[in-house]
Amino acid sequence: MSVDTLKLAPPLPKSSSRDIGFAIAIVAMLAVLFVPIPAFLIDAGLVISIALSILILMVSLWIEKPLDFSAFPTVLLLATMLRLSLNIATTRVILSHGDEGHNAAGYVIGGFSQFVMGGDFVIGIVVFIILITVNFLVITKGATRIAEVGARFTLDAIPGKQMAIDADLSAGLIDEKQAQTRRRELEEESSFFGSMDGASKFVRGDAIAGLIITAVNIFGGIIIGVTRHGMDPSHAADVFVKLSVGDGLVTQIPALVVSLAAGLLVSKGGTRGAAEKAIMTQLGHYPRALMVAAALIGLLALLPGLPFLPFAIVAAGLAALGILIPRRRAVERQRDYTAQREEEERSVEAERQSVKESLRIIEVELVLGKQVAAHLSFSRDELASRVQKMRRRFASRYGFVIPEIKLSDDLTTDSRSYAIKVHGTTVATQPLRLGDLLIVLGESPAPDIPHDLTKEPAFGLKAAWISDTFASAARRAGFEPVDTLSIVLTHLSEVMRNNLAHLLSYKDMRALLDRLEPEYKRLIDEIVPAHMSYSGLQAVLKLLLAERVSIRNLTLILEAIAEIAPHVRRSERIVEHVRTRMAQQICGDLLHNGQLGVLRLGNRWDLAFHQALKRDAKGDVTEFDIDPRLVEQFATEASKVIREKTDQGENFVLVASPDARPYVRMMIERIFVNLPVLSHLEIARGVDIRALGTIS
Repeated sequence: MSVDTLKLAPPLPKSSSRDIGFAIAIVAMLAVLFVPIPAFLIDAGLVISIALSILILMVSLWIEKPLDFSAFPTVLLLATMLRLSLNIATTRVILSHGDEGHNAAGYVIGGFSQFVMGGDFVIGIVVFIILITVNFLVITKGATRIAEVGARFTLDAIPGKQMAIDADLSAGLIDEKQAQTRRRELEEESSFFGSMDGASKFVRGDAIAGLIITAVNIFGGIIIGVTRHGMDPSHAADVFVKLSVGDGLVTQIPALVVSLAAGLLVSKGGTRGAAEKAIMTQLGHYPRALMVAAALIGLLALLPGLPFLPFAIVAAGLAALGILIPRRRAVERQRDYTAQREEEERSVEAERQSVKESLRIIEVELVLGKQVAAHLSFSRDELASRVQKMRRRFASRYGFVIPEIKLSDDLTTDSRSYAIKVHGTTVATQPLRLGDLLIVLGESPAPDIPHDLTKEPAFGLKAAWISDTFASAARRAGFEPVDTLSIVLTHLSEVMRNNLAHLLSYKDMRALLDRLEPEYKRLIDEIVPAHMSYSGLQAVLKLLLAERVSIRNLTLILEAIAEIAPHVRRSERIVEHVRTRMAQQICGDLLHNGQLGVLRLGNRWDLAFHQALKRDAKGDVTEFDIDPRLVEQFATEASKVIREKTDQGENFVLVASPDARPYVRMMIERIFVNLPVLSHLEIARGVDIRALGTIS
């Protein structure tokens, strides 16, 4: 075979090398059971055993949850096997070379025998028995019981947790990948607690084995020392007891540490976080408990016969913790609150700069020009407060909460003007005379002071701008000057009244319905969707708000809708029936000084509107067909009469026939937006009517 045909085997991967090394270590540990080893190797093995036990304890202290150390049962088995193999090795050396002195089994065992026992083997036996008792009866027994109960409860809870995962997956709360991850964690949890239930038996068996091995070493060593090495019984007892107890201490101290680690692990339960964090957080969560404990310890320090200094130091430490923990917690809360606010501000800023934010339409916005914003800068808090009061008044008056009103500055708006936007559309804009006051004149003559005539923005009345220096003179003349802020808010309030129908969203309507009592929710179920949809119900409410009819009595509205909805589909006809049922509320809202001023159409226009109504075979109105010249003539005559009554300061309503009322309202609202139009059926019984005339 030529050299060129030779093929070198590929190198083993690192994981395979680790596996081989681990297997060799296990085989070496088993070999110790049968092969004698020198004392210096025993020292190395004992040091490794102690280091491994300390490492296990530290990991158990710092893990977040028990599953983070799922390899604990395997590690516990290996650590136990390592200690037992070293126990057998030390037994072999003690019995073979114990006559050589206290260091016959290595310097680790000799050092422990001198350090712990202080040269007296009786002390060593007592300490060893105490360690065995603590480990076997306290730590190991408790950890075993916790592991048994935890395993049983975990296995019993598996079907319920599996069903919860499947339910979350079916509901769309988690995806398939998350479901697989949670199922895998559930399997690992059940396997871990099941393994811990069995692994706890290793710890108990290790304690029993240590006790038996130590007893065998003592009695066997004494017998061998006397019979084989010619030692007198007292000297043999001194040497072999010290060696055996030292060996037992070197073995039981790591066993006690591992038992403690097992107890910490299984007792952690559902608590997350490192043991120090979990325990100290919960113990220090009640500062008053620390202060009471400090007071009691301080009281013990003052009792006669007890040492003052230790109790005083502990009491001072507890009191200091009781004072410092609340302060630290307050600082942490403030830091968390600040971080949360900063995060919210960053998210709001990011959302504001995003493309989606540019698509979002603000429902109500008051846009101030640059100079107006500067003029009102000192009144921003008052402006915001009065806007909130206005929203509360609207909610009480009209039965729903109008949207938040956003205050903003805009460089594109005239610097001395303001604009009111509804759903992103400018519905009103008005210039202001900053620093001046406004007086409403109406039909009164202007006062004999310097002024500039204008129109009041909210109602379009005749008004005049005056300097604030003439405010007293204007009051003496019978006028009440209005400041800039009041002008803006009055105009904003009137604009919102004119747009109530646009401000009632579908979301607002559903919120109103959700607040109803269960009986009315059942009534809604009878109406929707059998006779109308939720959007149809919203249309009815919008038509009422369009004429400034409050929907605060929502239960009465729903009852009226339930009466007519099975027979009528059109929202307009449903609204007319609802208005008839709400006659008492409508008239009550329109009364002035206990009376209802009424302006009638007159016979001529009643007949003209009646003839313009086209009906079908059932008698229902299908069309309103009126000569355009009559519309113009009606507008002229109505405007003349209505302005005359308005100038006289009268508060009144226009009354028409029930069938013609919607169409009369449609023509009147283009001239007089705020004039209510009622039908004869909407005038409630017992209302004091004051007739003001007719339009004819």
